[in-house]
Amino acid sequence: MKISASILAGKLTALSETVPGFEKSAIDLIHMDIMDGNYVPQISFGEAFTSEISKLSDIPLDVHLMVKNPELEVPKYYQFKPYCITFHVETTNFGIRLANEIKSQGIKAGISLNPGTPVESLVPLIPYVDLILVMTVEPGFYGQSFVKNGINKIENVRKLIQGFDVELEVDGGVNPDNIKELQKAGVGICVVGSALFKGGNPNESARRLKALTS
Repeated sequence: MKISASILAGKLTALSETVPGFEKSAIDLIHMDIMDGNYVPQISFGEAFTSEISKLSDIPLDVHLMVKNPELEVPKYYQFKPYCITFHVETTNFGIRLANEIKSQGIKAGISLNPGTPVESLVPLIPYVDLILVMTVEPGFYGQSFVKNGINKIENVRKLIQGFDVELEVDGGVNPDNIKELQKAGVGICVVGSALFKGGNPNESARRLKALTS
């Protein structure tokens, strides 16, 4: 199981100290929640903040765009050479073109869908992407609980991607009580926020989560 650390859950004023302390053996990716205040009600990070985070660690970035018109925003993140750039299937009518553009930069292309979005909306895009991010909370609202139908939805997505080289990532409410079940459902990357930072030592928290899936 790969752990993608959602730094939005950390103490933002302390990230200059926290992020350099991330250990690659514990934390595989740094999850950047890019929110524009339009597609989701909150405003969070942009490319300037992402640039600062990229200088603090050589752990790859996991860029998650919760924005309208992702075609305009995606190119701003090429310079950071992230592991993946993920946009929401609900936000564009040009998903195939956008995925191909991301991949042309040598970056993995991901698509995400909200809890209320049918998994069938992914079907046209699956042959063109490298990763699917299933939201198990509503995007843009921090601290929510894992949605009730989350595991069933993940299993349905896993069936859709059988035969394709596509990673399955989950974001929202991941904790020690459900990470093993997520692994069994086919998840390979877990975005972890509060369960990583609340103990005070993100590396140890990540190791404990990984140990539950080993």
